[in-house]
Amino acid sequence: MDRQQEFVLRTIEERDVRFVRLWFTDVVGSLKSVALAPAEVEGAFEEGLGFDGSAIEGLARVFESDMLAQPDPSTFQILPWRGATEQTSRMFCDVLTPDGEPSAADPRNVLKRTLAKAADMGFTCYTHPEIEFYLLKSDRPGPDGVPVPVDQAGYFDHVPGGVAQDFRRTAVTMLEDVGISVEFSHHEGGPGQNEIDLRYADALQTADNIMTFRTVIREVAIQQGTYATFMPKPFSDHPGSGMHTHFSLFEGDSNAFHEPGAEYQLSKTARQFMAGILKHAPEFTAVTNQFVNSYKRLWGGGEAPSYVSWGHNNRSALMRVPLYKPGKGQAARLEYRGIDSAANPYLAYAVLLGAGLKGIEEGYELPPAAVEDVSLLTSAERRLMGHHPLPSSLHDAVRQMEDSELMPEILGEQVFENFLRNKRDEWQDYRLQVTPYEINRYLGIL
Repeated sequence: MDRQQEFVLRTIEERDVRFVRLWFTDVVGSLKSVALAPAEVEGAFEEGLGFDGSAIEGLARVFESDMLAQPDPSTFQILPWRGATEQTSRMFCDVLTPDGEPSAADPRNVLKRTLAKAADMGFTCYTHPEIEFYLLKSDRPGPDGVPVPVDQAGYFDHVPGGVAQDFRRTAVTMLEDVGISVEFSHHEGGPGQNEIDLRYADALQTADNIMTFRTVIREVAIQQGTYATFMPKPFSDHPGSGMHTHFSLFEGDSNAFHEPGAEYQLSKTARQFMAGILKHAPEFTAVTNQFVNSYKRLWGGGEAPSYVSWGHNNRSALMRVPLYKPGKGQAARLEYRGIDSAANPYLAYAVLLGAGLKGIEEGYELPPAAVEDVSLLTSAERRLMGHHPLPSSLHDAVRQMEDSELMPEILGEQVFENFLRNKRDEWQDYRLQVTPYEINRYLGIL
């Protein structure tokens, strides 16, 4: 037994932890949980906990249903919202096959494989997400069929005694209680919309943190009698919720994206990494924007990027090179602005990192930067400049992912096929719905 496992067992005993929750996700990123009695944790470390994988979306077919959840002791945390009288903790799990091998269908394993490839190339990947969400009065819409936000405040607004302000203070405190460091928190542009930015961490820890973040935000909302949603576009007339993510690659202690004296201080590695993401973005958009509603955000304005482009501090671009701070070369980074808050972070970061590494491997050339607001250009101007559109619907995104050679390479055939099957089913369900828009527009005139 290693030191981390011993630390977990000792803490469980000393803190009188009553329940140990084992967490993992299905292929679309829904959090799954099973509670262990403290006496069973040591056995779970040694042998894993058996469960029926065929009952979890995308994990296993019926004839190969037996799976094992192997807790990762480095992710052990006490959950603060359960109170001192009912101490509950959690650990993220790796999903294994019965013979103890990592499951090819486990999203966390997909990201670990991609990070291992980066390590083989000499890189460590760090990420910093800016997570937006809406705080609503209820999970049910109002009488007009529109969700009801908790306030009518806007970007960076300070509202004395405001509900969102109290919410963010409590949420940030709870996040830090579970070991998640927060950099910023503020009101976003939409009514009831908030943003909380997490500090840099390695990509796997960030993905684990995002899954915990969503749970913490929902728990705090319930405690305060409100409802938090990560739906990409809950309002037609207000901005959608993105999860802009900053990426850095390090070679040892050196930032591989920084080159003093180069244009924008960007190294050749950074330019190739960005070129890889831009080239393959239409192929992985189904992963970073995985729901029907995601495309209402991408094509609904409000600074959401709709075209393949990059720019220096250009907030209309799909990728942005943030303003360089003199003397802070270690902070050099690239920001991907397409991903939304409802993505499976394990798969989303795997495809983004994998596409960037492909650009480095193949020596992709970075196209010219976009200086103008890309959304204001004409279609002819965008074509001339090479700013191709992202998929305009989940259906288009699925079609482009199906034609990709790189996506099954990054995700593995099993996750690739399971994900596509889930998305095809979602599109079919949506396609057959008669929406309120159609009733309101056509019923009285046709």
